[in-house]
Amino acid sequence: MSDSILVTLDGARHDAEAPFLHADDLAAVRGDGIFETLLVRGGRARCMRLHLERLGRSATAMGLPAPDEGEWRRAVDAAVSMWTQEHGTAGEALLRLVYTRGREHGYAPTSYLTVEAVPERVASARADGVSVVTLDRGFSIDLAARAPWQLLGAKTLSYATNMAALRHAASEGYDDVIFVSSEGVVLEGPRSSVVAVYGDTLVTPPPEIGILESTTVRAVFDLASSEGWKTKADLLRPADLVAADSVWLMSSVTLAARVTHLNRYVMPVPQDLDMIPELVNRAISDEQN
Repeated sequence: MSDSILVTLDGARHDAEAPFLHADDLAAVRGDGIFETLLVRGGRARCMRLHLERLGRSATAMGLPAPDEGEWRRAVDAAVSMWTQEHGTAGEALLRLVYTRGREHGYAPTSYLTVEAVPERVASARADGVSVVTLDRGFSIDLAARAPWQLLGAKTLSYATNMAALRHAASEGYDDVIFVSSEGVVLEGPRSSVVAVYGDTLVTPPPEIGILESTTVRAVFDLASSEGWKTKADLLRPADLVAADSVWLMSSVTLAARVTHLNRYVMPVPQDLDMIPELVNRAISDEQN
């Protein structure tokens, strides 16, 4: 029996082991849809407001009907409540929101949520960090502006390239990937955003270069700015990462994984190794849903 929970937008629970999608759903046959992934901690979906805002932006980019925020909130609350009733609030879970164009011949969009345990790799990445290889993403940083139909800033279901990059990295002995543009500019990870630390300054690549705007980085930068950090979005190159005090891959579920190796180069260990993870933890706790 599956340990995951499957809920539709009306709050109804479905058997997670039973077939759910139609074979002609455009999510399955074309990857034509969007999604969000949230961390459930302490019985609450974290940074929900930021995720629902991004879901709306992705829907606009995809030409999907605007999601009803209140409806999604109620479905999230229902799914999280079901999970906590069965598993308690002590642990963490991964909550995924999926919104597709629906079936191939003019049906309504498909919307559903799943909740499941956080993958085992997350604990290791948080505790031990990750070794990273840089890979060419195959596009220029001006592509998003020139070709908005490429959907570079939307969180779409079309993740085949991202997963292929992770498999390639693993075959080369790395844990994760940082994509670079055709000019050699740092973009993002397949499932994370890049943050470099220089003294009291946090730097992340700007979304305008064709990357996803990170909900986690946004929450972290808002808190950091209020506590005296300098934060900015700026172009980075791999050499800039090597020169940083530390580099982190940030995402909604893993939160903060320190880059320990970059293309076989051993990255320096910051004096206060827990400072950034603690900042991220506080940011997702303070962010208002």
